[in-house]
Amino acid sequence: MSDQTNRSEELLEEAEGAVIDAIAETMDLYGVTPSIGRLYATMYFKHDPQTLDDMKDDLGMSKPSMSTAVRKLQEINIVKKVWKRGSRKDLFTAEKDFFQYFSHFFGDKWEREAKINLSAIDHAEDQLNQVLNDEKANDEVKKRAELDLKQLQDYRKYCHWLERLADSIESGEIFEFLPIDEEKSKKE
Repeated sequence: MSDQTNRSEELLEEAEGAVIDAIAETMDLYGVTPSIGRLYATMYFKHDPQTLDDMKDDLGMSKPSMSTAVRKLQEINIVKKVWKRGSRKDLFTAEKDFFQYFSHFFGDKWEREAKINLSAIDHAEDQLNQVLNDEKANDEVKKRAELDLKQLQDYRKYCHWLERLADSIESGEIFEFLPIDEEKSKKE
């Protein structure tokens, strides 16, 4: 190989390495360790499906560790098993559409947060109203119950807003407000 080809290959590997490092560092947002994030990021730059052996060789991880990591990435739907005619080994590919992944991952989490908390708010409000209607409750307890109810009204607003946010992500409506193809950041 020529010096120029070697230099080009080095630049390519440096470019991919910079993005792999950044993705690995930020995958904690999705509940995975940096090493599992590195696996995903490495797979992201593979243009063909990979076997566990391929990935093991690329990352120098043991096959059991690799299998566990791939399973975790499958659980969060960022890696999928694919079928290839004539292949006897399991093949995996990384999700490359970050918008789709973001939508499903955070939309599901935010919807879950809203539902769980709205249920708790309903239950708490019932109990707090019982306190307010209890003739035997002292004034200090009733005052605290009133303050809690006011706080829960704001919390309920937040939870309903979160539901709408999750719905707008799931439906794609959010992309009308924040278009995907807007190239320039407002922070620039």
